Order: sequence, then structure tokens, then C-alpha cells
Amino acid sequence: MQTSELLRKVRRIEIRTSRLVSDVLAGQFRSAFKGRGMEFEEVRPYQYGDDVRSIDWNVSARTGFPHVKLFREERELTVMLAVDLSGSLAFGTHAQLKRELAAEIAATVAFSAIRSNDRVGLICFTDRVELVVPPRKGPRHVLRIVRDLLAFEPGHRGTDVGEAIEEANRILSRRAVVFVVSDWRSPTTLPDGREPWEDALRIARMRHDVIPVLVRDRRERELPDVGLAEFEDEETGERIVVDLGSRKVRERFARLAAAEDSLLDDTLRRLGSEAIRVETGGDFVGPLTAFFRRREARRAR
Repeated sequence: MQTSELLRKVRRIEIRTSRLVSDVLAGQFRSAFKGRGMEFEEVRPYQYGDDVRSIDWNVSARTGFPHVKLFREERELTVMLAVDLSGSLAFGTHAQLKRELAAEIAATVAFSAIRSNDRVGLICFTDRVELVVPPRKGPRHVLRIVRDLLAFEPGHRGTDVGEAIEEANRILSRRAVVFVVSDWRSPTTLPDGREPWEDALRIARMRHDVIPVLVRDRRERELPDVGLAEFEDEETGERIVVDLGSRKVRERFARLAAAEDSLLDDTLRRLGSEAIRVETGGDFVGPLTAFFRRREARRAR
């Protein structure tokens, strides 16, 4: 991609996402995620009405008087964007590629975070971690992230979501919000039928707030009636000719795609993760806003 074209794309995404953050998502990001963790502040003598569960027994034993631990909400978040740049993201049949949609969503989250004075980092991955941008603050840093999302050329084409989650877990020393933006399509499953990223997600969720963002294209769930068509796997290079003029072929594909999506939803639900589903050419603001509102409502209970 030429420098002038890249700058135009970065500027277009900056204008669009900044407007979305200002007009639609203002305050929702902060309400959905702020105060997720508690930070130790001090120990003081026990006062009538204090929660006995907050008593620091070591200090109480040492001083001879009961003392309690005080905590305060963490006001600053670290947001890590783990974005899939594998071959399957270079697909799109409706106005944009999945990779372009992933970049726009990541940029929207990043601009929302810096507006709340949070730090934002980036992990670009395929079947391995290709690029890591450490979390920092500021609009210039977010523009660097957007540029990398659009221009970075990965060295591999496979997919390993688990490797990206493990990398986030390794580099993040404090609790963070991790958005994993991918189509979440694994090339293989484990011998026991589980997805290869399940263990990584389960471990990461013990420390972090991990949010799957599922990027899809409508032709991944329904095929057009166009007769014979040749397909190429963007990750393996394998090619196959399919008769899309056959209704049975199209219906079987739709059933398999629906079953795969249902299994993925069940797996994520079992692991305690709520996914955001978005589709190329569609409105991603609605699903993102609905997700923030659900999170805010749960926190208010």
C-alpha cells in the first residue's frame, strides 16, 4: 500500500471513529469497564461499621488492635487489542474485507479508551504473534495502532487465537480489558473435540476481562446460486470447485455454518465470555453499543 493511500485510509478511519466515539459511544465505554478492579490504598484502625471481612489479621496481631485494609477503584484501564491478520481475514464480499472491518472496530475501541485516559496496546497475530505495540496513552499512539492495522504485512497466513491470548497474558502485569478481534475460525480441533484456544481463554479470564469480537461475512453462512465456482483457502492455498447451482449444496453449507456458529457460541458461553458479532458491510456500532449497555446494566445491579 502506497504511503499516500495509507494516510488517506488512516485519516478516514480517524474521522469516522472519532465521530462515533463523540456522538454515540461517549461515556458508554467508561461506564462499561471503569472500576473493574480494586487497588490497595492503606491500612487503618478498625471503626464501628467496617466490614469484618476487610480486617488485616497480620497487622491486627502485630499492633494488638484490629485494622482493616482500604481499597479504591482503579480509574485507569489498560486495553489490549489482539487483532487477527491471518489469511481468512483477507476475505469480504460486501463493501469491505474482514480485515478492514477489524481495523475499524479496533480503532473505535482505541479512541473510546483514550478518551477515558486509558492506555491502549496492540497484538497482531496469525498462527503466531507477528507484532506487539506496548500499551500507551494519547491520540498519536492510537493513530500508530490504526496505521499498523492497515499496513502491517504478516509473515504467515494461519490462525492461532490461543497464541495471541497467551501473549496478552504474558505481557500484561495488571488486570486489563482484552478485545480479541478475529473470525475465531480454528483450522483444527483437539483430539477431545475442544477448540485449541479454550485453555488459553480460561486462564486469561482469571486475570483479565477478555472480550471476543467475531468478524464475519454473510457469504460464510449463505452461498449464492451462481453455478460452478472455484474456492481457495486463504490460509492453506487449497482449491476446490463447487456446484453452487445445487440447492442441496447451498443448504448443506448453510446448516454446517449455522452448526459451527452455534457450537462456538456455546463454547464461549461455557467459558464465561460474551461475544460481539459483526459483519462486513453492516453496522458494527449497534452491536458494540448494545454490548456496552449490557455490561453497564450488569455492573449497576
